[in-house]
Amino acid sequence: MASVAEWVEGARVRTLPNSVAPVVVGAGAALAGGGFSPGRTVLALVVALALQVGVNYANDYSDGVRGTDADRVGPLRLVGAGVATPRAVKTAAFACFGVGTAAGLALVAVSGFWWLLLVGAACVAGAWYYTGGDRPYGYSGWGEVAVFLFFGLVAVLGTEYVQVGAVSWVGLGGAVAMGAFSAAVLVANNLRDVPTDRVAGKKTLAVRLGEERTRVLYAALVGVPFVVSVILVSASPVAVVAFVAAVLVVPALRLVLGQETGMRLVPVLKLTGLAMLLWATVTAGALAL
Repeated sequence: MASVAEWVEGARVRTLPNSVAPVVVGAGAALAGGGFSPGRTVLALVVALALQVGVNYANDYSDGVRGTDADRVGPLRLVGAGVATPRAVKTAAFACFGVGTAAGLALVAVSGFWWLLLVGAACVAGAWYYTGGDRPYGYSGWGEVAVFLFFGLVAVLGTEYVQVGAVSWVGLGGAVAMGAFSAAVLVANNLRDVPTDRVAGKKTLAVRLGEERTRVLYAALVGVPFVVSVILVSASPVAVVAFVAAVLVVPALRLVLGQETGMRLVPVLKLTGLAMLLWATVTAGALAL
């Protein structure tokens, strides 16, 4: 039986900025649109966090039962390390999906946008079939596209929409930035795992591109939010302050472009996630002003 500390580590807390940051940006866009609602923002945050932890447990389960986590570097894998049964981890994943679904239903009820139930169902399906099912799309190189879609466009624009009843170009810019940051986190993760994924037959985008082109892709993705910052200056001159996130991106870039491999790439995930959260917080504040 896994300990509480092991369950927490298995939840991969360091990935949570990927959930918090898009909601923060969406709330900032709602503030700029004059329709901010604290209650709806909190519900959106619960949905995002629950689905994030759920997908982390789901990945742990699916990769574990397939044996692709047997020699994986990085954070503890509950199933792969044998500290929790596959059934227990799968149950934890669906419990998180249940919490996210409940919060999503509440959000839809208070907003009145019932068609968003379809979006919610797509999010849960996307979370499970990333590594679950007979043909997981994460094993075919589509993970980054899904992350860009769900943690970028859906999370940011969904948060803005349930509060304002519309999406703005400001929100779209923030959504693109969040999607790029989230995809960059996954690219760094998959770059780290290229040797073991290749052996396990997991054809992630990093495996398909090769390490050198994957490093270039990471650099391009983390550059996108700063381009968005320049564009957002027309909406709020203070948005330029988001360039402070470069203090976290630059060290990550040095590791990626410096040909680091394996465990030496683990700090890149943390730095990129924190840069995403910092960029989101500063940008949301700028939009609120």
